[in-house]
Amino acid sequence: MKDELQKLIHTALAGMASAGALNCELPDTINIDRTRDKSHGDFATNIALVLSKQAGMKPRDLAEAIVKALPADLNITKVEIAGPGFINFTLADDAQSSVVAKVHEQAEKYGCGDLGAGKKIQIEFVSANPTGPLHVGHGRGAAYGASLGNLLKAAGYDVHSEYYVNDAGRQMNILAASVWLRYLELAAPDFCNLFPKNGYQGDYVQCIAAALRNTHGTRFDHDIETIFSDLPADEGQEGGDKELHIDGIIARARELLGNDNYQIIFDAGLHDITDGIRVDLEDFGVHYDNWYSEHQLHDSGKIDDCIERLKASGHVYEEKGALWFRSTDYGDEKDRVVVRDNGIKTYFAADIAYHMEKLERGFDRVIDVWGADHHGYVPRVKAALAAIGSDPSKLDVLLVQFAILYRGGERMQMSTRSGQFVTLRELRNEVGNDAARFFYVMRKCEQHMDFDLDLAKSQSNDNPVYYIQYAHARISSVLRQLAEQKVEWNKANGLANLALLSESHESDLLTLLAKFPELIESAARNHEPHQVAYYLRDLATAFHTYYNAHQFIVDDANVRDARFALITAVQQVIKNGLILLGVSAPDTM
Repeated sequence: MKDELQKLIHTALAGMASAGALNCELPDTINIDRTRDKSHGDFATNIALVLSKQAGMKPRDLAEAIVKALPADLNITKVEIAGPGFINFTLADDAQSSVVAKVHEQAEKYGCGDLGAGKKIQIEFVSANPTGPLHVGHGRGAAYGASLGNLLKAAGYDVHSEYYVNDAGRQMNILAASVWLRYLELAAPDFCNLFPKNGYQGDYVQCIAAALRNTHGTRFDHDIETIFSDLPADEGQEGGDKELHIDGIIARARELLGNDNYQIIFDAGLHDITDGIRVDLEDFGVHYDNWYSEHQLHDSGKIDDCIERLKASGHVYEEKGALWFRSTDYGDEKDRVVVRDNGIKTYFAADIAYHMEKLERGFDRVIDVWGADHHGYVPRVKAALAAIGSDPSKLDVLLVQFAILYRGGERMQMSTRSGQFVTLRELRNEVGNDAARFFYVMRKCEQHMDFDLDLAKSQSNDNPVYYIQYAHARISSVLRQLAEQKVEWNKANGLANLALLSESHESDLLTLLAKFPELIESAARNHEPHQVAYYLRDLATAFHTYYNAHQFIVDDANVRDARFALITAVQQVIKNGLILLGVSAPDTM
């Protein structure tokens, strides 16, 4: 209906302009909002206030002129001017109820729009380093990114989803060293006492090491003294530095194992963990169009191309053998290294090249979903894109706060490096996919989130996902009751008698159904899947209230059919909304 009202106002303004009654440029868009107070009608526009200065008229005078110029429309029963110049519209009853027919006609497509028609968007999310299994913090980024992708598709965008696999760099080498030491420990337990503070200590590392031992036997064995002699001291030792110590172990591993054997250990960790991440995400209902390897980026020469473009721009300089990007020219607190003094390109250099390559693929917009701890990294990447001549305005970075897990009212502690964390798989096994997906998107991504495990598992009205799913299942139950009583409902007759839906609870449901397409557009435009979660809660509440106040299986066939047309439309919209969030819509509970 908002589109229809916009068309009517456009027609009025165009008519005024052609008649010489309006001397200003006609707007491309006209803001139409639902009124908060029913006494002010159903919709309102501020167009008279927006155009008054350009038109050289008082807002209220312009509003009166627009109202006079509006074409007649049977869907509108009253148009009033309120306050300084707002125009309020009251719809006819049959205009309100027509949404039911639209839901039945469009079914699973109801709510979809054309906001993004003809526009390509790439969304990259999760992209956790393959140094360990996904934990509950990654789960929030996964649920948010997947739901946002679904919303953008529903809004008409051509969406391409991608996972960037950081399979190169220092953290992967730390993982390889950790796997090797756990492998050695299986044959010589004394290695356990020498495991570095900065190594990856989770049980999954031991599992990878055991598989290596089973496959390769003693192939990678070396004695303690050969490995640890003359290494920088670890943290906790006199003059110790855990960073220098782990780097020394990595260098020693490369030296003793040789490139081929080191690569076998490196790949064992990489492939085991990456495969586990793929399975976890697929099982969580999160699917990608592409998995992009950082090694692929190195091999393609894109990083070298990027560095050459930085050099050509004049925004890099050499100091102490390293190559630095002048990020301070763009407001950063300090300049950043892109090539170290040993010739190794930094993660930052790879990241610039990756974003350069993404934009070169022809996307109209590129969206990154990152953890909130990356907030300082955003302007740095955008600055580098500007320096190489790419358009940084095409990059949107959305920051997701970590989820804090609570059980029995107590906060659960997590640390990835120490191996003390709850994996996404463990969370899913405990609360189920539906609760996990829904709870993760109940807040704005930038807000801190407390994930209450006890609430997520409860089968009560306090659990929002249970409450919403129960509304869907309850409607299926009513349909089964109808069949058990050997009564049929006639959809065509119900749609023909929608005018009989005159109860206040029915009016509330009709209003909510009509809001759904607007809600999808707003949620997609603002990158806010939580809007869908709140909407579904409101719709479920309105249905449960209606269910408790009225009978659906009544003797009057016209009323019965109209009510079943309404509640099945409600059921369809609940299902459509849940699908956007990656949540199932059960028929029984």
